[in-house]
Amino acid sequence: MSKPSRPRSLKDTEARAILRSIRISPRKLNLVAESIRGKSAQIALAELAFSKVRIAGTVRKVLESAIANAENNHQLDVDRLVVAEAHVGKSFQLKRFHARGRGRSASVTKPFSHLTVIVREREDKKATKADAKNAA
Repeated sequence: MSKPSRPRSLKDTEARAILRSIRISPRKLNLVAESIRGKSAQIALAELAFSKVRIAGTVRKVLESAIANAENNHQLDVDRLVVAEAHVGKSFQLKRFHARGRGRSASVTKPFSHLTVIVREREDKKATKADAKNAA
């Protein structure tokens, strides 16, 4: 007796990868996620590989995981994948303190983030027009 399977929340031409509890603030992570949104998967991988931002390597691994999920689990064509969504969410915050002068203290928060990358297989517009001409 197991639970009934949940219907798939994504379309048939999409695949997803999620990384939770990344040690970076959502604001900084969103800058990197914003740079790959809407780009081809291969171009986004190249851009992340040469980025100087520290977290770019981690984002690259998540994108590679989404591409692998698309290829292995959903049989999508890797050459036609596009980064459809890359969104960032807040996670927990570690609360620490920092000793200051005269016996005082200051609070320090260390934020964590969640990253979700969704890749989608694009339809070739030229191919659909050619198919329509051949069918007529």
